[in-house]
Amino acid sequence: MEDIQSATPATKSKLTKGFLYFTTSLQQCCRYIKAFLVGQGKKMTARSEEEATQADMLKAKMEVDAADAAENTKKRLDNSS
Repeated sequence: MEDIQSATPATKSKLTKGFLYFTTSLQQCCRYIKAFLVGQGKKMTARSEEEATQADMLKAKMEVDAADAAENTKKRLDNSS
């Protein structure tokens, strides 16, 4: 506990930034899982091939949105230093 409190501001900044990168990656992973579950749920309840295709497209869109959000957050973190 004393090591963190006695750390230099630069070290604290690196730890904070590393933690933010980690939480961003974790959030992206959770969004991928959500996309998978939503896609599978919609696919299982699809009544036609068209609805199943729409479920696949929704899943892909959600995955792309998750990746874009994580990438934007990481770019903002890089620019803030």
